[in-house]
Amino acid sequence: MILVTGATGNIGTALLRELHRYGAEPVRGLTRAVDRASFPEGIEAVEGDLARADSLKAALEGARSLFLLWGMGGEAEVLTAARDAGVEHVVLVSSITVQTHPHLPVAGENLAVERLLKDSGMAWTVLRPTQFTSNALWWAQSIRDHGVVRAPYPDIGLPAIHPADIAAVARRALTEPGHRGRTYALTGPECVTVRRQVAAIAAELGREVPVIEISREEAHRQMAAVMGDETADTVLDLIGGDVNDELLKVRDTVPSITGSPARSFEQWAADHAAAFR
Repeated sequence: MILVTGATGNIGTALLRELHRYGAEPVRGLTRAVDRASFPEGIEAVEGDLARADSLKAALEGARSLFLLWGMGGEAEVLTAARDAGVEHVVLVSSITVQTHPHLPVAGENLAVERLLKDSGMAWTVLRPTQFTSNALWWAQSIRDHGVVRAPYPDIGLPAIHPADIAAVARRALTEPGHRGRTYALTGPECVTVRRQVAAIAAELGREVPVIEISREEAHRQMAAVMGDETADTVLDLIGGDVNDELLKVRDTVPSITGSPARSFEQWAADHAAAFR
């Protein structure tokens, strides 16, 4: 039995489809609201909250493998509960910031969870993805309501990764030999600027969507109102304010593990154009 946490999110949804398609073994998807979950046929929906490890007993019962997203809360308690329930292998989604920006608080938090997992006694695989293509959904309301994107650093390109590629790697790590004790840095196939991302979305919509460059200070004011000062500063550093060669590096991990090219931003835009209409 494989337990997938974050099962209704961008990666989890894609991973459930992957696991359903290949049918390696029974799969459960963890959700806080079973009545609102829509999983592929044959995937068991089970209720629980990662922020409350005591709510996971039923979900973990009989689970051999666990797919775990960092940042959902209570990782130490979740790992203890998984080990006590007999989970043998955990695939953890961490962040490439552990190696690109180790000085940032978020990187330290990710690294701490990685260490907890490695010290847990369970087998482990760590995935360190870069920026997600799905971060473009931040612009959806502005495109729908105003037909424009206002963003800082519009000409800095990052090797954004399609969440479905993270899921494709995770599926193999969960079901195939050779991935235990490995750490994988994951990126998309090329660096893509904000302007190119918006152009891809505009092409799907069949209309122009201008990009207006704004200052870091203006972006920070908008973002801090939603996520707080520290997180806003971190995000701004990572999307252009403090890029480095390690962050910009395009890696071949996805094709080497999955046997298929990493998906382009244009593919993501085609898959999600409805969100911008």
